[in-house]
Amino acid sequence: MPNQAESGEPSPAGKIKKLRSFLFENTTTRQTIAKNTLWLTVSQFGGRLIKAVLIIYAARVLGAAGYGLFSYAVTLAGFLGLLMDPGINAVLMRDSAKSDEHNRLVIFSTTLWIKISLLVIGALIVIFIAPSFSTLPGAKVLLPIVAFILVFDTTREFFLALLRGIEKMQWDAGIFIFTNLAIVIFGFLSLALHPTPRALGWGYALGTGLGALFAMIVMWKYLRDAFSLFSARLVSPILRAAWPFAVTNALGLLLTNMDILIISWMRSASDVGIYSAAIRIIQVLYLVPGILQLSTLPLISRLANHDNAKLRITLERTISILFLVAIPMTIGGVILGTGIMSLIFGPEFTPGSLAFKILMVTMLVDFPGAIIGNAIFAYGHQKSLIITTAIAGVSNVVFDLLLIPHFGMTGSAVATLIAQTLSNLYLWRVMQKLNYFKIFPYLKKVTAASLVMSIAAAVLLFLHVEVVLNIAICTVIYFGLLKAFREPLLDEILAIIPGGWRLMEKTQDA
Repeated sequence: MPNQAESGEPSPAGKIKKLRSFLFENTTTRQTIAKNTLWLTVSQFGGRLIKAVLIIYAARVLGAAGYGLFSYAVTLAGFLGLLMDPGINAVLMRDSAKSDEHNRLVIFSTTLWIKISLLVIGALIVIFIAPSFSTLPGAKVLLPIVAFILVFDTTREFFLALLRGIEKMQWDAGIFIFTNLAIVIFGFLSLALHPTPRALGWGYALGTGLGALFAMIVMWKYLRDAFSLFSARLVSPILRAAWPFAVTNALGLLLTNMDILIISWMRSASDVGIYSAAIRIIQVLYLVPGILQLSTLPLISRLANHDNAKLRITLERTISILFLVAIPMTIGGVILGTGIMSLIFGPEFTPGSLAFKILMVTMLVDFPGAIIGNAIFAYGHQKSLIITTAIAGVSNVVFDLLLIPHFGMTGSAVATLIAQTLSNLYLWRVMQKLNYFKIFPYLKKVTAASLVMSIAAAVLLFLHVEVVLNIAICTVIYFGLLKAFREPLLDEILAIIPGGWRLMEKTQDA
């Protein structure tokens, strides 16, 4: 029999070397994207799923009202603490991806001191001004604790922005998972000692603080030169580059935070808790486009205005992959939404099932919008992103005020769906003018497989099959059909998973 050398098969040591190279080095464009996507998937999904254990436990222990109080305090503080992150992170990530090592150190040092100033201002606003806006009894005592959470979270995200800019997502993953493990450990301990929203807040703050400390240790190479490399002449250009993000973030808060705030004004803390629980599930699912958004931004930034044909292909493939995931997830969520809410959070939260089902539909517009926004930013059309976010934020508030008084949290979910649809229609229109691309010709097989899967899910639901088993069976049916249809997008997905040796070799050699 031929040995490994004769057969062309790498030795075990060679495989380990290739695997190490794949996971920890940047060699080719395709390999770098694959590596970044893999690590971001591990960190974002792994870390969020770890933290989801605490959220589910807290919701069950505190009940809808107690969990609603904590969610409200975090939302109000985040809304008023906007100054903590007015777009500095995005500028750091973008500019560090295009700079040499010395200029990267200068940019990091300068943005760090800007960030520290903003953190101090934002924390003071949350501690001393936010209580004046609090409407739910018991929320004021949580706001100083939440201020610590926001400071620690924002600090950690600042360091992660640099790691993402230099495409070191493996460190990003380590920091993110460590942080969420710390949050879960101290959150469980705090709730075990005192099952109150305040105890949950302190456990959460301690976990995020340890995460920020770990990020600082990892980034010590950059921190040690933070004093000597500060450049006053860069402050103004950085702030000018960041202001579109500041406006976008402010308007984006109208979309993401105003739902809960308006519900708290017009309804009870229990309604806030139930709606917050539904949003938590949606936010985990939104990680899918978020991961690809972060992993492809450096590449898209390099291709914009330099190789528009390659950028168009990247857009088409990435967005098509997102639809491959979003379409079946949306259909499954609409059919099985009640069972999902009851399974995760308990029967007390099932009144939010209809709102959850409506929010699931937002994935069809939100998933592609994340990547399209990346491309528009790479082309330097930040003002279009501001307009997009303005459409979403303002329309969301308007429809919230119209619908929540009559339909409660369900009205809020409808408002979110309308707002995201309007804003993403505008995004598509802008991107088509910058670089025309096509998506729907790629989705014929995906749509057919999704329709068959939806019928299977409905039949299994009618037969009272348990929701987890229903999801498992439908997943097998869906991907089995795609395989039978020889859907080429599956190869694109497998290319970012080092599960097959040949695929990993192709990824590295491409």
